[in-house]
Order: sequence, then C-alpha cells, then structure tokens
Amino acid sequence: MILVTTDTVHGKEVKESLGIVKGTVVQSKNIGRDFMAGMKTIVGGEIKGYTEMLNEARFLAQKRMIDEATELGADAIVGIRFGSSAVMQGAAEIIAYGTAVKLK
Repeated sequence: MILVTTDTVHGKEVKESLGIVKGTVVQSKNIGRDFMAGMKTIVGGEIKGYTEMLNEARFLAQKRMIDEATELGADAIVGIRFGSSAVMQGAAEIIAYGTAVKLK
C-alpha cells in the first residue's frame, strides 16, 4: 500500500477514487503514566510515556485506515492526514484519514 500526504502519487496516475478511508483509536492514560507526567510537570522535560502512548495510537489508527483501504481493493491512500481530540478527561482520539485510490 502506497501512503502519501500529497494528492497524487509521483509517477503514477489515479485510475479510480474509491472514497475516504479512516482509522480511529481512543487511547486513555494509565496511573503509571499519570504519576510520571505529574513528576515531569515539576521538573520539566518530555513526558516519554505519553509520547509512546500517542505513537502507538497513531500506528494503530494508520493500520486501521490501511485495512479499510485494502478491503476496497486500493493500491494507495492519498491526502493522508492525522487528527486528535480529547473525548473525555484522560482520553484522546487519534484519527488517520485519506482517500483510497486505484492506480493505473
């Protein structure tokens, strides 16, 4: 599966647009990460537990988007974007979306 943030795939021509595909995941914090985050707010610095949590969530959202495109028979996903939002106290949604296409 070819993944690009651009609207086209360099050197390829889009034969057919199959529609928007997306993958979402809602990730929550855990007590261990919360404790370490609290400590980091005192001394400053990167909160690595949260960075890892969000990287895992982005990976899973991207995988779900790819799975949806694969089911449609896509060769590529163009115009990929990521978004996030807080859905409740201590939980965030990560979404990956783009347009599934067939290439010539």
